[in-house]
Amino acid sequence: MATRTDTQSPALHVADIHDVIRVHGARVNNLKDVSIEIPKRRLTVFTGVSGSGKSSLVFSTIAAESQRLINETYSAFVQGFMPTLARPEVDVLEGLTTAIIVDQQRMGADPRSTVGTATDANAMLRILFSRLGQPHIGSPQAFSFNVASISGAGAVNIERAGKTVRERRDFSITGGMCLRCEGRGTVSDIDLTQLYDDSKSLAEGAFTIPGWKSDSFWTVRVYAESGFVDPNKPIRKYTKKELNDFLYREPVKVKVDGVNLTYEGLIPKIQKSFLSKDREAMQPHIRAFVDRAVTFTTCPECHGTRLSEAARSSRIGGINIADACAMQISDLADWVRGLDEPSVAPLLAKLLHTLDSFVEIGLGYLSLERPAGTLSGGEAQRTKMIRHLGSALTDVTYVFDEPTIGLHPHDIQRMNELLMRLRDKGNTVLVVEHKPEAIAIADHVVDLGPGAGTAGGTICYEGTLEGLRGSGTITGRHLDDRAALKETLRTPKGTLEIRGATRHNLQDVDVDIPLGVLCVVTGVAGSGKSSLIHGSIPAGAGVVSVDQGAIKGSRRSNPATYTGLLDPIRKAFAKANGVKPALFSANSEGACPNCNGAGVIYTDLGMMAGVATTCEECEGKRFQAAVLDYHLGGRDISEVLAMSVSEAEEFFGAGEARIPAAHAILNRLADVGLGYLSLGQPLTTLSGGERQRLKLATHMADKGGVYVLDEPTTGLHLADVEHLLSLLDRLVDAGKSVIVIEHHQAVMAHADWIIDLGPGAGHDGGKIVFKGIPADLVAARSTLTGEHLAAYVGT
Repeated sequence: MATRTDTQSPALHVADIHDVIRVHGARVNNLKDVSIEIPKRRLTVFTGVSGSGKSSLVFSTIAAESQRLINETYSAFVQGFMPTLARPEVDVLEGLTTAIIVDQQRMGADPRSTVGTATDANAMLRILFSRLGQPHIGSPQAFSFNVASISGAGAVNIERAGKTVRERRDFSITGGMCLRCEGRGTVSDIDLTQLYDDSKSLAEGAFTIPGWKSDSFWTVRVYAESGFVDPNKPIRKYTKKELNDFLYREPVKVKVDGVNLTYEGLIPKIQKSFLSKDREAMQPHIRAFVDRAVTFTTCPECHGTRLSEAARSSRIGGINIADACAMQISDLADWVRGLDEPSVAPLLAKLLHTLDSFVEIGLGYLSLERPAGTLSGGEAQRTKMIRHLGSALTDVTYVFDEPTIGLHPHDIQRMNELLMRLRDKGNTVLVVEHKPEAIAIADHVVDLGPGAGTAGGTICYEGTLEGLRGSGTITGRHLDDRAALKETLRTPKGTLEIRGATRHNLQDVDVDIPLGVLCVVTGVAGSGKSSLIHGSIPAGAGVVSVDQGAIKGSRRSNPATYTGLLDPIRKAFAKANGVKPALFSANSEGACPNCNGAGVIYTDLGMMAGVATTCEECEGKRFQAAVLDYHLGGRDISEVLAMSVSEAEEFFGAGEARIPAAHAILNRLADVGLGYLSLGQPLTTLSGGERQRLKLATHMADKGGVYVLDEPTTGLHLADVEHLLSLLDRLVDAGKSVIVIEHHQAVMAHADWIIDLGPGAGHDGGKIVFKGIPADLVAARSTLTGEHLAAYVGT
């Protein structure tokens, strides 16, 4: 037997001195020459107000440089296929380890992407059914709804011993895709009554499609003058052939006024011009038209399972793969546990580990068939965590962006245990977080601030949690803040009735939502809150919904363009100087010709990181020099875009530059706590919380009387929650009804009425377990929410 001698000397080994990540002189975004040492193999929490620079330090500096260095280890050929990352603006970065980022980015909203495909659980299930399913129908791809069945045959020429031999070959691929819906589970139908009025002729203006005017050369006149239909005959009187040509004809060249144009049926034309575009990127009136004209119904052939009949016919113990994917994951794990087949034992063990990880992380209520695009930000982040929980890797840096988002206080403890388990395996865990319950488990705390935007970007405190409490920083002062239950409650001015709600896991729910008050809907994650509010409120109730969806926008988009603020400003500049408004757009005629209005020149260096250098001609101002000679109130357009919201509010509120329309939008931006944002800051640099509040500011001008906010405290610092509560109060006092889906106890305590769903998640939830005033919920302590709220308010 080999003997082991202990060679370790009392002196520290040279390899053990690298126990910190050292950052020196970080200047990414708003960071002001930040220098810091972060201990390795510890859990470090980064706190600070929204926009103070937490993400800039953790994600854009430490994690970004780690990923860039790893990418550089690949060959130049492989790097050509990878995203090119620029080196962060930092003087020194030492002690980095491999960084694994688990962020809040929504999963791709591709209709073919599901929870199962995103986590490899589907791939393992397909192998399982291809081995054990009876009758046997083929390889794993025979169970994939992304693979169509195809076959073909023909002759091929083969070079053999200097001669060309002609042989007949055939091939076939058995896929699992339902051919009717092409693996999407739904089929779209176009409501013809929304496209035209069939009692009118084309000459009388039968079309009701936005932008289709009777004199339009490319649309209406092509149909009227094509010769396929009679323009003076009402559409309802068309013959069968005329109606077929009108609606479905294949593209064909026709002449209108001597010009060659393409004529095609109305249905394919609408599908190409409207339905192939991203709905979120459409103008509001076009989006409203598409919502009216297109109806999505469950595919009648596969009944929404996306799979072919053959794939559904193969079963294991009476269960087919569609049934397995439709099960709640906690139930599916129990079913897999009951399978005893030695030939696939390693596969069953791996699949069971993945499914149990879902349950452990608090997502056991999902099903594998759930479309990935419908997951909330918090659910998407936890789904990405699944693949890391059982990882054998150690000495890795895990970077989390508010992992407690969307979690009920009851679920936060479970998330904390997972973070500590990752640390205890010898990993460095960096967490950006606002919740006191999550900050409490930190070994090391770094507080950034003191303010947001240009007022932040410095380290205000680093050390232990106890030290933070006594540090006097904004976070330290607010760490033990507790909102008290409201003394006086508002009286409802009516109700919004929901009857027989059965969407997703709701169990025939009847509830009256009071109007004219602040109503909070709460419950554990997966209990049915969003299904009740977003999916069951009757249409036409005048609801304005502000959800957690990402803002669509390129690096050219900024708060001024997104909110519509730039339009009145451009018009005012044009009027004051007697020129066209288009000159004051960096995306139009006023753009600097050298950088095309981007302000920077992007140099592509092939497989190396591209370099962005400030444009020398416009000096980053984005406009032509001639445009900057035009002034309004003594400022040019680039100076206006460099202003913060607060400065601009003052500037456009009085004097020569007074623009009431612009001032109203700026007021709303300041109301939601974005006074520090600069008007020209690219949307791509905003944090998650800032994006949601920007959305809220744009929706505050909508006409609806009922506002539905989905977790508005997402990304909000403890100090900002108070500001949010006063904003919600102002909305209600202005005559609006506000319904908030929320887990934050401060918002619950501030409510006039609480609706609590539960008792559990998935099929263990979907019921109303409490409705009434917060004081009664605290007194009864009959639900999980009641217990946590009572503990929070200290009763």
